[in-house]
Amino acid sequence: MQPTLEDRITGCLVGAAVGDALGGPVEGWTPEQIAERHGGRVRGIVGPFHADWRTARPIAPYHKGDGHVTDDTLMTHALIRVYAKVRDHLDAYSVAEHLVPDLMGTPRWVPELEAEALPLQRIFLAEKWIVARLHYGHVDPREAGAGNIVNCGAAMYMAPVGAVNAGNPAGAYAEALEVAAPHQSSYGREAAGVFAAAVAAAFLPGATATSVVDEALALAKDGTRAAIEAVCEAAVAYDDWERAITPLREAVAPFDTVGPHYREPSLGARRPSRLHAIEELPVALGMLLVADGGYEPAVLGSVNYGRDCDSIATMSGAIAGALAGSAAVPERWSTEVARASRLDLHTPAADLSTVTREVFTRDTTRRRTHEAAFTAIAEPR
Repeated sequence: MQPTLEDRITGCLVGAAVGDALGGPVEGWTPEQIAERHGGRVRGIVGPFHADWRTARPIAPYHKGDGHVTDDTLMTHALIRVYAKVRDHLDAYSVAEHLVPDLMGTPRWVPELEAEALPLQRIFLAEKWIVARLHYGHVDPREAGAGNIVNCGAAMYMAPVGAVNAGNPAGAYAEALEVAAPHQSSYGREAAGVFAAAVAAAFLPGATATSVVDEALALAKDGTRAAIEAVCEAAVAYDDWERAITPLREAVAPFDTVGPHYREPSLGARRPSRLHAIEELPVALGMLLVADGGYEPAVLGSVNYGRDCDSIATMSGAIAGALAGSAAVPERWSTEVARASRLDLHTPAADLSTVTREVFTRDTTRRRTHEAAFTAIAEPR
């Protein structure tokens, strides 16, 4: 029996949060450093990379690990709250009117800070950009993303856009490009659209890892398309994520501006380009193929890849969870992440499921109204 819409949305969002939490403690490190620190590959929830994480740089002051989600999940849940207010498709103005006040006005439990704080106090500078440009700079929301560093910051929280457009990758792509406009430009914005499309494609009847990649490639443009194609061509030769880590990195390297040393970005890092791509989305799709859509291998491959692995695992986890539903996400992981992060992982999914059905009803009414109008135009009596 196929999972229900609600179950797929739960799998998508819980799967993303769990991937985020598993990847958080090893973010920024190489596969070799991760294996050395943990005595082998990471195969579940682990503690901080440094025992003295409170003072160790560049980790401090964040408690990464022990099941704590990062800003990927905080931003994802913030976007869900925007959908719960608007109860329709979102645009750049929705970000200005609802997401910005949420980030800067309502204290929430931040697991990595082990305290209640404004989400604005946790998110990275590239995400603080949204507030600076929209609230303080009064920039046109559709143009505010220009000038920001080009990274995965917008893509990492676009899973809700894919869910609201379940089964409609082109619609998810277009909406995510609009929602990401206040945040990102160039290939960072493009990745947001393609990731949302991949999530929407995972909801299609009979969807597989291969069909998701095909739908993503049908929409992706420029360097993003080329990077996904290169990584996925490499991925199909492997069915073991441990063996796939190095080949996937080699495949994406020509498109990645950050360079070989993640914590020491190259001079041309994160600048707009039609030839380049963020690293995270192609690798997430590649790991999804290696795992044949399976949740655990896709996420573990993403985590042990290192570099920006919390976002890679967030993306692969969201897609794999949407493909198979909530049962695909190991309960031993989801229960502990919810407990450790003091976060309800299921209510946001239930809220978004309700909104998704409401939006579909609205879309159906709008489509029928348009059909009637067009028929009257095209076939006058």
